[in-house]
Amino acid sequence: MSNTHLANRQAFYRHRIIPRQLVDTNLRDTTTEIFGHRVSAPIGFAPIGINKIYHPLAEVPVAKVAGELNLPYCLSTAGSTPIEKVGEANGNGPRFYQLYMPHDDELTISLMERAWKSGFDALILTTDTWQLGWRHDDVANSNYAFYRGIGAEIGLSDPVFQKRCREDGIDPEKDIVAASTKWIDSIWHGRAWSWETIPWLIEKWKQISGGRPFVIKGIQSAADARKCVEYGVDGIVVSNHAGRQVDGAIPSLDALEKIVEAVGEQIYIMYDSGVRGASDVVKALALGAKFVFVGRLWIWGLSILGEDGVRHVMKSLLADFDILMCVAGFNNVQEFDKTMLGMFPVSCTSKQLTN
Repeated sequence: MSNTHLANRQAFYRHRIIPRQLVDTNLRDTTTEIFGHRVSAPIGFAPIGINKIYHPLAEVPVAKVAGELNLPYCLSTAGSTPIEKVGEANGNGPRFYQLYMPHDDELTISLMERAWKSGFDALILTTDTWQLGWRHDDVANSNYAFYRGIGAEIGLSDPVFQKRCREDGIDPEKDIVAASTKWIDSIWHGRAWSWETIPWLIEKWKQISGGRPFVIKGIQSAADARKCVEYGVDGIVVSNHAGRQVDGAIPSLDALEKIVEAVGEQIYIMYDSGVRGASDVVKALALGAKFVFVGRLWIWGLSILGEDGVRHVMKSLLADFDILMCVAGFNNVQEFDKTMLGMFPVSCTSKQLTN
């Protein structure tokens, strides 16, 4: 297990909810709004790649359940189902597209155009994963499905990427392994981006989408959050990629507190990393996030029982959230703030936190 993965959980353990008593919560309301969508709760499906390694139907049942529950669904560029098919499965649900930006402007534009035409009406640029981190478990288990021809469907179904394959002498319909390898090398290319790229990407997305929101995911410092405000970014996701990128990085929950203090009134702040239940969602909201994305929970459901598993896990999370609001004495998400939390010092050990 990575150091950062553990730190994410410890950060949640350090924060404790202080219930309010004799509050009439009979008419409580879990709903909130994100990018113009009124949704069931401040909880969304985080973008996770290669769902096919968890279930043969991949992203389709996940997108379907998200639509049913009226929770935002985020499709990863590393998804294993074509963008168009995922959009269709999601129905009328709110959905956003997470972009791993290739070093190929034509391909980048093609991905954004496909996403917009398929009903994905916000773009989320992930900035912490242009190079995959040294993931101990993945290395130990040889867990790199792309190199076995698994999970490259978004690329294989893209006309620009198909053209790039043929330019390199690869038939994307016949030589799936070679094409998949080229795809992973296109999106996790190991070549850094800089802030100078952001104005171009914002401009192109706004042109394609008619001005819909542009978000950066992976922000961990107040300085970078201020940069996002400076560059006109509409929202940020405070995230350390669930501890899978920089081993030893700051826990996302600790980063969230500092970022909210710096820019909380200037930009829409979202959160992911380390969430395991409704109490974690509430803690992130109390610290200033407006929305929380979860990933590992629904992946477990997908792995065990497919569509029914995803539905069970996420309906249970919604029920957990509703009941927690009831018993803790809160009527709506706007009532959450830092005063509802008791906090252990950062110096506490994991043993002290879990006793």
